[in-house]
Amino acid sequence: MTSNRVSGGICWGLPLRRGDCGSLVEGVGTLGKLSQLTAATFPARYTQMFERGRSKYCMRRASPIWAAALVLAMLCTSGCLFRTRPVEEQYSKAPLKESSQQGLIDGINQQAETIRTLKATVDIDTSLGGVKKGHYTDYKEIRGYVLARKPASLHMIGLMPIVRTTAFDMVSDGTWFKVWIPPKNRFVLGLNQVATPNTDQALENIRPQNIYEALLIPAINPDPGVEIAVMENGYEILHDAKGHRVLQDDYELTIIHRYGAGWRLSRKIIFGRTDLKPHRQYVYNEDLKVGTDARYAEYKDYEGVSFPSRIEIVRPQEEYDITLNLLKVEMNHPLSDDQFVLEQPAGAEVVHLDRPQSSQAAPLGQKQ
Repeated sequence: MTSNRVSGGICWGLPLRRGDCGSLVEGVGTLGKLSQLTAATFPARYTQMFERGRSKYCMRRASPIWAAALVLAMLCTSGCLFRTRPVEEQYSKAPLKESSQQGLIDGINQQAETIRTLKATVDIDTSLGGVKKGHYTDYKEIRGYVLARKPASLHMIGLMPIVRTTAFDMVSDGTWFKVWIPPKNRFVLGLNQVATPNTDQALENIRPQNIYEALLIPAINPDPGVEIAVMENGYEILHDAKGHRVLQDDYELTIIHRYGAGWRLSRKIIFGRTDLKPHRQYVYNEDLKVGTDARYAEYKDYEGVSFPSRIEIVRPQEEYDITLNLLKVEMNHPLSDDQFVLEQPAGAEVVHLDRPQSSQAAPLGQKQ
């Protein structure tokens, strides 16, 4: 152990005789004032303090420590230990609304109960591709029509630009789906849960049921034995008029669903704090990957129902992105069964996705 007493030839760990460290003691007492010295005056005072007889020995033995102190003092006076830079993000100054977890759940369930049918004229923006495909293909905006009816029926039609002939036609009853693609002369049908990504025929990856679930956010089951919802505070990244990033607080509702004997992450709904409405919804697959990433914007009043006029639906696994810009919306008007029927066109190539790969395609009417 190193002694701190000045006696018996020990002076802060240095083997000196009595009386040799007087100036060193004086110098150590001065160390606390180093921050007040400037880089210009410090060397002169340092030399004067120790130019006394045998105290030169102390200075030589302690020179590494004093050199470090000198460097530190010079850095502190010159400001080289830190720098100031502007913050790239800023917090939104918009007034925020408060809600409880139950308040958010009630809002979702009330909206789900209010909307029984939806009929909309839309402009459809579509982008296909991603990392798996190696590139993106953006399609020109087309006009389309969407019919939705509880509990799970959807009919969606897209029209070719200018000529307005059918680009695609798809229906689903919640269990089965059918997709007619006239430009390819292909008619695809199968179960909604069948996932067979086809990078060559990207439109065949679109499932009407995925669009339905993003379009009409499902209710949260109030039975805690079926679903559990947990709320947390987060933030979303927005952009101001100049394109600067703006952070704004949000509410995030995570929903855990019971599947068989276990529990699994089902959905996450993001609520904006300025209006307490859903701004985003993540729907998770069985492997806990994001199956659907839906974004909701520009809420408007349609026949007494507040509903987003812009809905972007991203399917990252199948690598397609569909944006619906709602032009005209009718809420809760009667829709008949025949409005959700899609017949197989004569002469079309039929693809059964629920069958083995070798027998998927066959001309209509041919037995397999």
